[in-house]
Amino acid sequence: MNLLRQAMLVGGIVLVALPLAWAFLPRATVPVAVAQPVVVAPVGKRIALSFDDVPRGAGAFYTPSERTARLIAALRASGVEQAAFFANPGRIGASNDGAARLAAYAAAGHVVGDHSFAHRDLRAVSAQAFLADIDRAEGWLKGKPGYRPWFRFPGLNQGGRDAVKRRAVLDGLGARGLSVAWVTADGSDWNIERQTIAARKAGQAIDEGALRDLYVETMVQSADFSDALLRRVTGRSPPQMLLLHETDVAARYIGDLVAALRRDGWTIVTADAAYADPLYRQTGDFDSANGTLPEAIGWQQRAPGPLYYARNDKPLADRLFAERVLHRTPIATPRCRVQRHPWRRVCSQTAFVPRRPLPLGIAA
Repeated sequence: MNLLRQAMLVGGIVLVALPLAWAFLPRATVPVAVAQPVVVAPVGKRIALSFDDVPRGAGAFYTPSERTARLIAALRASGVEQAAFFANPGRIGASNDGAARLAAYAAAGHVVGDHSFAHRDLRAVSAQAFLADIDRAEGWLKGKPGYRPWFRFPGLNQGGRDAVKRRAVLDGLGARGLSVAWVTADGSDWNIERQTIAARKAGQAIDEGALRDLYVETMVQSADFSDALLRRVTGRSPPQMLLLHETDVAARYIGDLVAALRRDGWTIVTADAAYADPLYRQTGDFDSANGTLPEAIGWQQRAPGPLYYARNDKPLADRLFAERVLHRTPIATPRCRVQRHPWRRVCSQTAFVPRRPLPLGIAA
């Protein structure tokens, strides 16, 4: 019995010791997956250029054909690979070269979108009439070189706060294979051109250096404003779409504008690249859609702070033009009715007087 007990005791010790020994044996290291923080490289400011109301008539400095040639040459010289030109085929007729000018933009590598046939404001017509006007434009544009199935609302007005009309038009665009060509940055360059034409017709002296600076400064500021607003309401910096118009002022100073944008940290991208961003596939309902896309998103989110660039306020823009370009001082600032969505003020023509020479030694 002693031998049997001894054997059982030894066996029990072995059974207890073996698992303990196994636990302390050295083993090969097994890699463990550890979640690493995702580092996203910062994306710089990007912007595409677009020109509305093509083909426009005579402007402040050039014939329409001269304007087109200058725009194409300036864009090429500035290294702008592709801009978008939004056309109103109703402006094309037997007495002008509008068709040839649109073809020239496409031949230079730019793209052409739909801006409606007759440039009618959606507020003034029914949804059915508005879509019929688009059909007329598409009948002319489809199949042309450079064509893109993009539609830009005249005046950027998608029906404002009329959600029913806007939905009818958006559904109609979708049925036609058209997408909305949203704008994100707008400096009302059409108003600078309007005032320049008026000053030329009135025989007023125009400070062209000041005109260039005002145009360039305004457009760059509008882009920066839009970028800051989109960062607030979307949390990122998508590529911008800058609204310009086919104007003589653009043909004269587009090279200066592109250079200024680059100095300000912007990279010029193609319209195709900009519109590939999912930001521009907005087809939902907005409280108001009568302006830029950042503005519409801002209204929807009840975002605090200004939602549109200050110089889109016409009285302010007119005063800056008078003071800086014409060196004239307004007699009085008219009172304007403020409209919501967006808060833009449109007033009657303001009277101006030339600035008086300052006494020597007194700075302006």
